[in-house]
Amino acid sequence: MEAVAQYRIEDEGSRVVLSGPLLVSSVGPLEPELRALEGDIATVDISEVTAIDTVGAWVACSLSAEHGATLTGASKQAQALLDAVESAGNSAEIRPPRVPVWERVPEALGEKVASARIGATGVIGFLGQIVLGFASLIAHPRRIPGRAIVRQMELVGVSALPIIGLMSFLIGIVIAQQGAVQLSQFGAETLTVNLVGRITLRELGVLMTAIMVAGRSGSAFAAQIGTMKLTEEIDAMRTIGISPIEVLVIPRIIASTLMMVLLGFYASVVAIVGGAVIGQFALGIPFFTFLERIQEVVPMHDVWVGLVKAPVFGLIVALAGCYNGMQVRGNSEEVGIRTTMAVVSAIFAVIVLDAFFAVFFTEIGWG
Repeated sequence: MEAVAQYRIEDEGSRVVLSGPLLVSSVGPLEPELRALEGDIATVDISEVTAIDTVGAWVACSLSAEHGATLTGASKQAQALLDAVESAGNSAEIRPPRVPVWERVPEALGEKVASARIGATGVIGFLGQIVLGFASLIAHPRRIPGRAIVRQMELVGVSALPIIGLMSFLIGIVIAQQGAVQLSQFGAETLTVNLVGRITLRELGVLMTAIMVAGRSGSAFAAQIGTMKLTEEIDAMRTIGISPIEVLVIPRIIASTLMMVLLGFYASVVAIVGGAVIGQFALGIPFFTFLERIQEVVPMHDVWVGLVKAPVFGLIVALAGCYNGMQVRGNSEEVGIRTTMAVVSAIFAVIVLDAFFAVFFTEIGWG
């Protein structure tokens, strides 16, 4: 059985004698007991220690330093370890002093303002690069990346049809069911058709689609471009004379802007179909009668409101994803951070713009 480190107290508590092996494998049970010692200790004697390593030397030095005691009885080997441990000691505070709140808050606010200014400058510069990229492609039509645009339209639009269709169908069911419950209190269940038609074509169809595209395609844009930035593929493209803005960013912007129009209208139609289904089975409104009533109660300008907002939302989502992807620096963790920022900033901007659109269209009489 391996010996364990021990201690005993002599001279009425002023002398602590350590014995046995002071090794990392044996000092574990002893260290908490030594920490619990109280009183005035003048001497720590390690003459009976049979073996010692760096951990044992640290335990002995810590005990003597805590009580201001003198270490005695060290062999030549032990003294060398003790000297090394003492020279490596650091008396600095583990935690830095906490800055007062009246200094900490303005400092944090200043950092936020400075980072916002840097971010605004970066966004403006990025938009300038995109404008120059579009101008260059218009001046040289043969450089337009047609295949890349078609590929991105497939990824953003066609591949998103199932999930957006399912989401919109369920939203239509929820709006119709909940709207009918509330309207039934006033005997106006038939107005459920008006509710579903106007809210989906004007607001929720496009808005929910933009949020889905931001989470699905906006995050993909940021992750793809960010990974290429991290692996220096974008630097390699610049080296051989290929503009990353023209090849990577502009196709995604065009695809997202165009496909959002189709996806938004598709989502609104599917949501209306979902409302018609719940009308057939729960409200007693025949399916085709529901669809015919949609044409009568929904003004045409509601359709135009949704179609006007859709490309703007698609542009915002693509810009947020591509910009954050191009800002990746340093390591792979930055890809995750920028991907999250792309989704959050895109959704925030879409909701804010939707509020502005609501006020604007109300002011011009399309409310």
